[in-house]
Amino acid sequence: MSDLSQIVKAYDVRGLVPGQWDERAAAALGAAFAEVLGTSGERRDTVVIAHDMRDSSPGLAAAFATGVRAEGLSVLDIGLGSTDLLYYASGALDLPGAMFTASHNPAGYNGIKMCRAGARPIGQDSGLAEIRDRAQARLDKNEPDPPAGTGELTRRDLLADYAAHLRGLVDLSGIRPLKVVIDAGNGMAGHTVPAVLGDQALAALPLDIVPLYFELDGTFPNHEANPLDPANLRDLQAAVRAHGADVGLAFDGDADRCFVVDERGEPVSPSAITALVAVRELTRHPGSVVIHNLITSRAVPEIVREHGGEPVCSRVGHSFIKADMARTNAVFGGEHSAHYYFRDFWFADTGMLAAMHLLAALGGQDRPLSELGREYERYVASGEINSTVGDQAGKLTEVRASYPEAETDETDGLTLRFADGSWCNLRPSNTEPLLRLNVEAPTAERMAALRDEVLDLVRR
Repeated sequence: MSDLSQIVKAYDVRGLVPGQWDERAAAALGAAFAEVLGTSGERRDTVVIAHDMRDSSPGLAAAFATGVRAEGLSVLDIGLGSTDLLYYASGALDLPGAMFTASHNPAGYNGIKMCRAGARPIGQDSGLAEIRDRAQARLDKNEPDPPAGTGELTRRDLLADYAAHLRGLVDLSGIRPLKVVIDAGNGMAGHTVPAVLGDQALAALPLDIVPLYFELDGTFPNHEANPLDPANLRDLQAAVRAHGADVGLAFDGDADRCFVVDERGEPVSPSAITALVAVRELTRHPGSVVIHNLITSRAVPEIVREHGGEPVCSRVGHSFIKADMARTNAVFGGEHSAHYYFRDFWFADTGMLAAMHLLAALGGQDRPLSELGREYERYVASGEINSTVGDQAGKLTEVRASYPEAETDETDGLTLRFADGSWCNLRPSNTEPLLRLNVEAPTAERMAALRDEVLDLVRR
């Protein structure tokens, strides 16, 4: 019997298959999803479903579809897709959707990212907890699997429509020639990148793409599709140097996040990419709001203001970012984790569109990316550092008391801001006994000193 409290996280479903959940649980979740859509007054006649390349994904998606159809709703199955392709379908067709993927998790995992019509997010506080409870009640009754129901099942390929939509948002035809290494990590970027940047209709596009691991393989035979781990960028970095490329791009497993390395193979921070894309969007939409989360560099709000925009800080997490995007009608939003959100994309995140903006910016001028990026990299950051902690609240109290001179902010964990411009943030994990530390300072020495001081407090 599946315990859904173990796999339904703050923003999505994620767990081991079949150890923590299976097709029976997927069917119960599908039926519960349809029920919640009905009780919220936002029910549509159809739910759109996509899945990634993991071995368990087609079966889980089919079982979820059976649960949806048992409640009288139809299902539009768009087959293999990235998460942002599912968001495109949900937005363009104004349908609720479900994407079957475990994103950057190892091969044994799978999950579901659900959204309402128009790609609006579903999290714990906006329907996911109710879906979990209704599905658990179905499983606890140990009833037979639901019948097919009255809902219809149709299939449609939306990959070309998705690609055309993105190409209509960013014009790459006039840029200088660029050599681009792209590491798909055997994930869904191997399916979407050729459609957006590499098909024969784009033969005149001045991009020389060097593909790494474009073969779809949910066992991830080369490395995990998790570019947050520096070890998973090594092949990309080496290929950029070996090919003399202008830029390297790495996508995670479901291709909703994009990481960047410059011509030297050095990582470009997601905060710098956030600032760069924000400047481009503010050029098109002067005075607009730009969302950034609490962990992004303080260079981001500085640069947004300098270009006439209004920076708004949000809590970490896509459901918070998307809600703030919609509330403020923000033109763009970025997170330290390389999620990038666009008003032109139903306020949803898409790694592909962020990559296209970067290519347009790089190809629209003559400097290498290392020089261009320096315009947006003003401070030194630690990156996220995890520590296992039994008493998260107690440690936060201890750290706060150790720095009485600091300005404190408890919007999302504990943020300490210092007079010299340094800051640190400690956030509890939603699912594990961890505290996540991020530190930024004007110099590398100050960053290292503050990082080590706080880590000593947390870990002793």
